[in-house]
Amino acid sequence: MSKNDNTTRPAEIRSCYCLALRQAARRVTQVYDRALAPAGLRGTQLPILARLAEAGPTPMKALAAFMVMDRATLGHNIRPLEAQGLVALTVGADRRSRLVALTDTGRTRLETARRLWRDAQDQFESAFGADNAAALRTLLNQVSHADYQRLE
Repeated sequence: MSKNDNTTRPAEIRSCYCLALRQAARRVTQVYDRALAPAGLRGTQLPILARLAEAGPTPMKALAAFMVMDRATLGHNIRPLEAQGLVALTVGADRRSRLVALTDTGRTRLETARRLWRDAQDQFESAFGADNAAALRTLLNQVSHADYQRLE
């Protein structure tokens, strides 16, 4: 029996939705990180750049909400992008907020990364099946947009 065999884990761990989602997310992130490495990006960074390309300069708070992460975590993810010159931070209208904008360098890097991203998408669909992948994406969108107020 391998140490990764689900039967060796306690029942509450085997049935934990949080653990299963995090394990799956880490595994899929590894696929995207490998694919995006030639562009110098990680799978967690590409969606930030893509959102900025689509939406234009965006307040940190709004970008964090879109990414479903707290502002501090977004800041941690933005710093390396800023250091590489891919995004720029400016003071917002009320001086307390910060706007994040994609730079020209960031736009160029994003275009390169999109081709690599497509390869990762194809690899995932090939391994998981296109129909399963589409169904999974639908379910995950429902999970990420569900109302969890009762839990808080």
